[in-house]
Amino acid sequence: MKKLTGEEIRQMWMDFWKGKGHDIYPSASLVPDNDPTLLWMNSGVAALKHYLDGSEVPENPRIANAQKCIRTNDIENVGVTARHQTFFEMLGNWSVGDYFKEEVIPWAWEFLTDEKWLGLDPELLYMTYYPDDDVSHGLWQKVTGLSEDHFVSLKDNFWDLGAGPCGPDTEIFFDRGKAYQDLDDDDPEMFPGGENERYLEIWNIVFSEFNHMPDGSYEKLKQHNVDTGMGLERIASVLQETPTNFETDLLFPLIKEVEKLSDGKKYGESKETDTAMKVIADHIRAVSFAVGDNALPSNEGRGYILRRLIRRSVMYGRRLGIQGSFLAKLVPIVADKMEKHYPELKEKEAIIQEVVDREEKRFQETIADGENIIKNKIAELEESGENSLDGQSAFKLYDTYGFPLELTEEYLAEKGFSVDIDGFNQAMEEQKERARAARKDQGGLAVQSTVLGEIDVPSHFTGYEEDVTETKINAIVYQDEISQEAPANSKAYFIAEKTPFYGERGGQVGDSGKLYNLDGELLGYIRDTKHAPNDQNLHYIDTVQPISVGQEVRLEVDSARRRLIRNNHTATHLLHRVLKDV
Repeated sequence: MKKLTGEEIRQMWMDFWKGKGHDIYPSASLVPDNDPTLLWMNSGVAALKHYLDGSEVPENPRIANAQKCIRTNDIENVGVTARHQTFFEMLGNWSVGDYFKEEVIPWAWEFLTDEKWLGLDPELLYMTYYPDDDVSHGLWQKVTGLSEDHFVSLKDNFWDLGAGPCGPDTEIFFDRGKAYQDLDDDDPEMFPGGENERYLEIWNIVFSEFNHMPDGSYEKLKQHNVDTGMGLERIASVLQETPTNFETDLLFPLIKEVEKLSDGKKYGESKETDTAMKVIADHIRAVSFAVGDNALPSNEGRGYILRRLIRRSVMYGRRLGIQGSFLAKLVPIVADKMEKHYPELKEKEAIIQEVVDREEKRFQETIADGENIIKNKIAELEESGENSLDGQSAFKLYDTYGFPLELTEEYLAEKGFSVDIDGFNQAMEEQKERARAARKDQGGLAVQSTVLGEIDVPSHFTGYEEDVTETKINAIVYQDEISQEAPANSKAYFIAEKTPFYGERGGQVGDSGKLYNLDGELLGYIRDTKHAPNDQNLHYIDTVQPISVGQEVRLEVDSARRRLIRNNHTATHLLHRVLKDV
């Protein structure tokens, strides 16, 4: 097995898939662009949803990348478990209606086991598959030549986020050996796919074969996709033979720097010390990348997440005996380590340090406020004769002031008081339930439709020269099907041979207006204009009279509305420029 650095693994991934005809995409920003369903870019596929659901067609249907991601839904596990992180990199490759199982499974095996690439021992690899997916099972048998005990059928191997593309997946596990197996050999979870530390999942390959329809039914997709993901930190831990992700070269330099800053504390001396150093190393990576992508600490949304990450780091720093501001000193470690693939981080290093340092100093004042609250609570307990702080108050200290429960317990224990842990946990669960309820509305991919992608008729934009154009209709989509006509009083889409209507792009919304025949009779109201997958301007129309392909028409833009949109769009850019300069 090769000893590869994180940087070498990332580059090897890119080189491998480029050799298989893939376009290599740069990582998208952590701050999602034009996607209100996401707070952060949280997976590799999140940046490519518009291709997988068919709303856009890529120039090359083969894509690979390394996507920076942030997930904070289980932040309490960071530093406690071996692999929970708020920031991580996801290596991915995609086929958008191109290759499928027959190609990607042999390629996956090649990348994992060939000495030119990762060179893993085949006998240490195990594959899970969906029970009904005989094709994947058969391909793994044929490609690997391994005994049947290396293939595990699991009903959980079906990737489904609700409405949208979904399908079976196959996961690849690495056997880290008996050293990572609990003493209890009868553990029912001790198998590839079970909850254990021995069999480590290193790669997931999803085969999008179905559309999960809004009514709950499943339909076969016209366009099959492949969507894969391999966590860089996780595969690095395998190749570098580290017990957790935190000892890899991607994170350990940060931990060693925290050691230098701490009051004589050493990594490995205690669980509490290790957890504190892991949390700080993880959080400063997340904060550095997020601020580098122009996110800023605030009291809501993603800004609140950043503020919380910084405050958690400060609190854990205090446990290590670190006095004063220290997080900004760690930013150059992150920037230097990631500079080759993410040069923008080094370019913005000084700005990131300034933001982090300002927020950290601000929190030092907040800590004093929190300590005063605790002192007041202790005085109230002494006066009332009670011996325990209520759970809601403890949770407010945690949620609003960033005080970990353990720190609140320490403050109170020094004065002979305890904390209502059950009440705290109940408040925590109520918050999680609110978050889960909010996430239900976010959804995954849109239901895939390839109809618009099949339309290749031309459409020329004339809107820079005129607001009115005489032309003809050369394509109509009615009831999600390509049609020769759309009836009166219906909703439809159409593409014209030429059009003055601007399609939404670059932050400027699409034009609206009216459609007439050449006799001046109103045919319908154009409510919006978008870009179709093949880059035609697509008109959304509420028809008044029937319209048909080949019909000669007159398109009239709502000129007054366009002027206002154009002014607002320009003013927005000017405002952004000034804000950046200031």
